Amino acid sequence: MSATAHLSNGGVDIFIEVIDGALVIRYWGGKISGDFAAIPFERSVAHSDFDQVQNPGVMREHSRGWLGYPTISGHRSGQNWSTKFSVTDLTSSSNSFNAILQDDTAQLTIKLIGQLDSYGILKSQFELINNGEDYLLNELHYWMPLSDRATETLDFAGRWSNERNPQRQQINIGRWVRDSHEGRSGHNYTIGQIALNSNTNFATGEAWAVSLAWSGDVKYCVEKNYEGVQSIGAAEVLLPGEVVLKKGESYKAPELFAWYSNQGLDGLANAIHSHLRARSVHPKKPRPLTLNMWEAVYFDHNETKIRQLVDIAAEIGVERVVLDDGWFGSRRHDRSGLGDWVVSKDVWPNGLTSVTDYVVNKGMEFGLWFEGEMVNPDSDLYRAHPDWILNVAERVPPTWRHELVLDLSKSEVYSHVLEQTSAILSAYKISYIKWDHNRVLIDAGSAGAPAIQKQTKALYKLFAELKQRHPDLEIESCASGGARIDLGIIDLVDRFWTSDNNDALERQRMQRWTMQFIPPELLGTHIGSNPGHQTGRDLSLGFRAATALFGHAGLERDLTALTKPELEALKSWISLYKKERAILHTGAMVRIDYPDDAHYLYGAVSQDRSAALFSYVQLLPIPQSHAAKLTFRGLKVDAQYRVSVIHDAGAANFMAISNPPWINTGAKMSGSALENVGLPAPILRPENALLLKLEEVKS
Repeated sequence: MSATAHLSNGGVDIFIEVIDGALVIRYWGGKISGDFAAIPFERSVAHSDFDQVQNPGVMREHSRGWLGYPTISGHRSGQNWSTKFSVTDLTSSSNSFNAILQDDTAQLTIKLIGQLDSYGILKSQFELINNGEDYLLNELHYWMPLSDRATETLDFAGRWSNERNPQRQQINIGRWVRDSHEGRSGHNYTIGQIALNSNTNFATGEAWAVSLAWSGDVKYCVEKNYEGVQSIGAAEVLLPGEVVLKKGESYKAPELFAWYSNQGLDGLANAIHSHLRARSVHPKKPRPLTLNMWEAVYFDHNETKIRQLVDIAAEIGVERVVLDDGWFGSRRHDRSGLGDWVVSKDVWPNGLTSVTDYVVNKGMEFGLWFEGEMVNPDSDLYRAHPDWILNVAERVPPTWRHELVLDLSKSEVYSHVLEQTSAILSAYKISYIKWDHNRVLIDAGSAGAPAIQKQTKALYKLFAELKQRHPDLEIESCASGGARIDLGIIDLVDRFWTSDNNDALERQRMQRWTMQFIPPELLGTHIGSNPGHQTGRDLSLGFRAATALFGHAGLERDLTALTKPELEALKSWISLYKKERAILHTGAMVRIDYPDDAHYLYGAVSQDRSAALFSYVQLLPIPQSHAAKLTFRGLKVDAQYRVSVIHDAGAANFMAISNPPWINTGAKMSGSALENVGLPAPILRPENALLLKLEEVKS
């Protein structure tokens, strides 16, 4: 058949054509004027190459002349390993397409659907249907074409307490692969893969991104073949034999998000933020200022101390209090009790009612920590059911943080975790759970078969069921920090814990780059202890407060150890957060391309562009006396703005005989002047931040 599809929405065009039976994405990028049918896409025929131009299309098949990485890999007892799909149906509208591809010889059907929304986000999904004997699927990989103008890749690497380190490099001939094999997203998980121009920055240039909606093992790739053809894609990583389709069965790949911006990395970020904010499940109520008690009490659950913390929290304006690890079973340390989700009579002899009521009666929400997917070998659950863990051939995998992984694909294990968790939620006034995941999955088998996919789907089902039973419940995805932040679990959770590391200097980078994909209102950003428990670094309260402001803000420290001036400063900061969170959590993110790497200048601009909140951060010393001017974008060009310094989060530490006069008097400038001329930068001490409020002056 011969057909085309032209999707156009959100400033993005996608043009699809059926050529000799292959489904070919001819174009993906910015909106194009004119008729795609008039564009000559056909290339030359090179010497010592195929005698005619080959168009392998989205399936990238060897049978159609593709010599790079394929879309599908599998076989049927060593047969049907080579496919040649042909399009049997293609229907489309201005923002969607639906294609059916058939290979009668291989006895396989592929369905591919795509929806392009008003923010330029394409969501697509493969479904593979087996029409013959058992078919073993190795991989079903999404690929999107890249423009020749894409010359670099950007992704992110990390480890525990050091997530989201940017890696930017040249696209060369070959295949760049970022894959995860932890059974969860992982600290080293990139969230998505980006391709961009060599000159793309936060404000300008082109960028293409993909992200797979999956919380298990994932592979991201950028490939450039010997012909110079470039592509970007992603796939679920399947363990050997994990997907074996019987006749009539199908495999639905996790959804792929793909989007484009010609307005730099901020354009890319704000497109996905807008898409996520438009979801029906996106949190609607203001994000409550949260106190998590972990760094305040650790495993020492002393009710007298906890009540003291709650009293102070209520006084300074905290809206949610979360009791972390240590409330259940024999869990007095991290080697025991995990899996026994019953309130410990050793530390809470009368249950949790006294503390939950105490918190709720002070006008705050109560939250509780769980790690329902894991079990300590030293637990009642494991002693009774050592066969309930993920393993192979009765081998016991090596422990990680003294934990093993429960097999949620077993109905009895799933029911145990669900019912114990739900019973706690029903018994007490709990509106929030922090759900942790503190280890990787090794030898992740169930009944001899690989089970990472089943485990991931079981967790999704568990969260959905908990929310169904407890409609007001909110869930935080925590995986020893930021090891499960992805677009697969995002529709089931209301918050991600960005990192276990609350050191503000480290958090500046981690928050900056996690927000490339996730809007700030979904990222937990806390003022931690001082010195920091992960780095030992001593940082000012003002710097820590300014850093934590730009997200779903909270506290994680012993409030009883603070002085009265420190508590007053926190109270002022909390008031500022409540006042400004509408801008912070609905506005457009703006990261200024500052001339040196020793500073960050970033903020949020309200939807109507009448107000903005910015932070000017001095990370490191610089060689010159004066830093570059502060410029701001995203404002109305012709409007007048009043720029004021905000001290509510604590005064910045300057190191100059005198500051630029505007620091004390404020400044009044047009949006155009603020973007193109800017303000003289003050001289800050390293590890400091200056908060600025920009407000439109009405004539």
